[in-house]
Amino acid sequence: MVKRHFDLFDDFANFAALDVAATRAARGKRGKASVARFLANREREVVALCDALHNGSWQPGRYRVMQLTDPKPRMISAAPFRDRVLHHALCDVVAPIFERGFTDDSFANRIGFGTHRAIARYERYRDRYAWVLRCDIWRYFPAIDHDALKWDLRRRIGCPRTLDVLDKIVDSANAQEPVNLYFKGDDLFSPFARRRGLPIGNLTSQLFGNVYLNAMDHFIREVLRIPGYVRYVDDFALFSNDRAKLEDCRNCLDAWLDGRRLRLHPHKTRLEASCLPTEFLGMVLMPQGRRLPAANVTRFRSRLRGLRDRWQAGTIVEDEVRRRVGAWLAHAAHADTQALRATLFRSGWFSPPKLEGRAAGS
Repeated sequence: MVKRHFDLFDDFANFAALDVAATRAARGKRGKASVARFLANREREVVALCDALHNGSWQPGRYRVMQLTDPKPRMISAAPFRDRVLHHALCDVVAPIFERGFTDDSFANRIGFGTHRAIARYERYRDRYAWVLRCDIWRYFPAIDHDALKWDLRRRIGCPRTLDVLDKIVDSANAQEPVNLYFKGDDLFSPFARRRGLPIGNLTSQLFGNVYLNAMDHFIREVLRIPGYVRYVDDFALFSNDRAKLEDCRNCLDAWLDGRRLRLHPHKTRLEASCLPTEFLGMVLMPQGRRLPAANVTRFRSRLRGLRDRWQAGTIVEDEVRRRVGAWLAHAAHADTQALRATLFRSGWFSPPKLEGRAAGS
């Protein structure tokens, strides 16, 4: 029997919790005008947010929308900073409740898991099993059904005021990419009448995305009994030495996902020999090692040229350059890229050894 949790509201809707959340929400963003305005009147802003939560007047603000094209077209939605403060405080309280029900097969947005551990798990299963069913869900975040998500939240949370805040966050989602699909039992108007979609960019959306597919993780492990399984958000892989079993699993997953109003991506879902080179979470994985996709390297070369030009022109500070370059270096270091990195950074202080030396001496 799933345990429901009550009396959670005061754990996040208090000055201390929201003040700590403001510090975390501002990390790396203090130079932005909206963040600076909030921090300039920090005590007053936190008190106002706390009061609005307690008297029930808090309402989510409007999202700022950005259309990205790199590495693929997608829409990112940024909530107002005040709402992001609340998201941090709220997730501190409710995320551990759901975490206890997650399996060890889900690696996204969880402490102690992450991209590179998911890749290592994939490689371990690849070396053990002959076949892999690679799956991807078509337009996952835009397709998440609000009613189904709210039901998932209520399975573990019984605090009415906390559920009211969670419902407001779900209901405030701005319009996402269209996902006008019909499922079993729908009438002509169902795809247009049901609310769906979560904004990519919210901390709460990351949690909700894991909650929404948690039942699938248990289904694959406990009902389908697949020996090898790894998932990162909506990108997941099932491993077995029995090809026919994986073919059956695809049909079972189609039926199961239909009940969640989701659909497997028709072009990205495929059954293949696990020894074949494949791209997974930003790495090309091969039995003899890993490499970065060519498109990733091309994008970074272009980004690096821009950073060098801005640094030399004085429009960006060294700390910001180090942060941006360091993020790519940390990812690239998990692939066979030593020669590549030496080539990319041989012409200036962007060299990895120099960066490490400056960081150590700072």
